[in-house]
Amino acid sequence: MGLRVRRTPVVELEPEAFGVAGRVSLKLELLQHSGSFKPRGAFNSVLSAGVSGDGLLAASGGNHGLAVAYVARTLGVPAEVFVPASASPVKINRLRSYGATVTVGGDFYADAYAACQQRAAESRALVVHAYDGFATVAGQGTLARELDDQTSAIDTVLVAVGGGGLMGGVASWYLGRARVVAVEPARIPTFAAALSAGGPVDVDVGGVAADSLGARRIGRVGFAAAVAAGVKSVLVTEEAILTARQVLWDELRVAAEAGGATALAALISGAYRPAARERVAVIVCGGNTDPGDLNLIPEA
Repeated sequence: MGLRVRRTPVVELEPEAFGVAGRVSLKLELLQHSGSFKPRGAFNSVLSAGVSGDGLLAASGGNHGLAVAYVARTLGVPAEVFVPASASPVKINRLRSYGATVTVGGDFYADAYAACQQRAAESRALVVHAYDGFATVAGQGTLARELDDQTSAIDTVLVAVGGGGLMGGVASWYLGRARVVAVEPARIPTFAAALSAGGPVDVDVGGVAADSLGARRIGRVGFAAAVAAGVKSVLVTEEAILTARQVLWDELRVAAEAGGATALAALISGAYRPAARERVAVIVCGGNTDPGDLNLIPEA
């Protein structure tokens, strides 16, 4: 994918400042173009399929739409993005700044997806799915390849899960070489529910991370890749996610969105407890947020 995506940095944590044990590396993927990991999969999908002047269509809670809009602008084609009413105003405004046509409707990602499919039936534009496609999952896996090159002998990678595209790509890259742990908001347990049911099932969607991790059902491609790799799920509370988000700001001046802080929440809350010498990498996957609700100047 050449220079179309950034090589995002990795920083080492001071364990005592974050209240975690052992060696922990943060992959700051929120510094990617459009503010999340999503351009990796979007570029791979579009370039694999080929795109004409008819442009691109996407349904999204926000981050995937931003990636598709960025890809469309880069390639010089139009984009139309369907988002639910729950999408963050920050993301909607940024979508428009990229030149995309934005259609807002319905309460959930599934509603936006249905509207996108209806438009696709009337158009020759390419539909770019947010997470459930081989090219998308493979594109997200380039993050893991990059992380592997930037770190030495990682034992465990913690990754937030919504639709499962990033999890599937990371699990595929590290298959047989490192443990991958899926971290999910307790209010949107798409992967945990699928593991329990033996396959993807619908879950209720809500909570602070719904605008980025709010898929109602995990994708089949990411789920299959995760099962093949033996990925396990841990659930984190709303409070843990917000605490992790604040800690990222307090210690690193990194303004992550709630979904972007979800993987770190597993460490800070103790939902995942690494062994004494375990080397852990945490993916901070998104930063399309309004930092106004952070405590920007902590009390002394």
